[in-house]
Amino acid sequence: MADEERPTRISRRNFIKIIGVAGAALASRQLLRGRPANASRPAIEPAELPAPPKNSQADVLLRMQEELARALKKPPAERRWVMVIDLRKCVGCHACTIACVAENKLPPGVVYRPVIEKEIGTYPNVSRLFVPRPCMQCEKPPCTPVCPVNATYTNEEGVVVVDYEQCIGCRACITACPYGARTSDFGYTYTEETPVAEGLIIGREKADDYERASNFEYGKGYDRPGEHGSPIGNARKCHFCLHRLHEGLLPACVTTCIGRATLFGDANDPDSLVAEMISKPNVTVLKEELGTKPRVYYLV
Repeated sequence: MADEERPTRISRRNFIKIIGVAGAALASRQLLRGRPANASRPAIEPAELPAPPKNSQADVLLRMQEELARALKKPPAERRWVMVIDLRKCVGCHACTIACVAENKLPPGVVYRPVIEKEIGTYPNVSRLFVPRPCMQCEKPPCTPVCPVNATYTNEEGVVVVDYEQCIGCRACITACPYGARTSDFGYTYTEETPVAEGLIIGREKADDYERASNFEYGKGYDRPGEHGSPIGNARKCHFCLHRLHEGLLPACVTTCIGRATLFGDANDPDSLVAEMISKPNVTVLKEELGTKPRVYYLV
């Protein structure tokens, strides 16, 4: 028999494939017409979806945000801003460091919140410890009495701040800080060594515009117009993102912590999360023997 006269034979596997394709096409047509493909099985309504477990807890960020709003209704002198860092949850991702740099437009060499890494144990039983180190916001800060022009001081909320207009850049406070939490702004930019040439999409002149734009530390805009003028030449440090707090926002390092290892709030509020954390027996502070009374606590 010639090939054109030989009947087509369909294997069992191909037959199942054809039936499956045909069934899918039929179901698609019925769905487009507004009818379920299987009329005997009703569609699942949203109300029938399983409810979340009753013991599930809301994100701690939501709780801290509510506590922040409550604290801002109090007079500033009645607040006691406190930061708690849970070292058991810190994974060393440095997200807090980058968030702080972006929020405050920090130039090269100026870092408010480094993460110190330390290897502990003896081989082969070793592990790594990550310690974020912002300004300790000491209640007895050694940096304030050494300033010859009173440019650094403790404000009414208990936060150690720097008056950029008053600072003369003597760096006495940098030497006095036992935590290394202060740095000096030498006016560097990340783009100063990028090339300037025709045909570039973005060269130094365009990219530099971002670094010269104003930041808003302490609620005031400070740009970087040239080699002189605040904040260039000033001592700079972490200030608990006061410009964010006064707008009802948590510090940038708190909101970007992927492990929720950084907590913030008003310790004078007995119902706050930070008040609960600093009452635990496993809380500690850095260099307690110095008597500086830091407001940054660590859970170990």
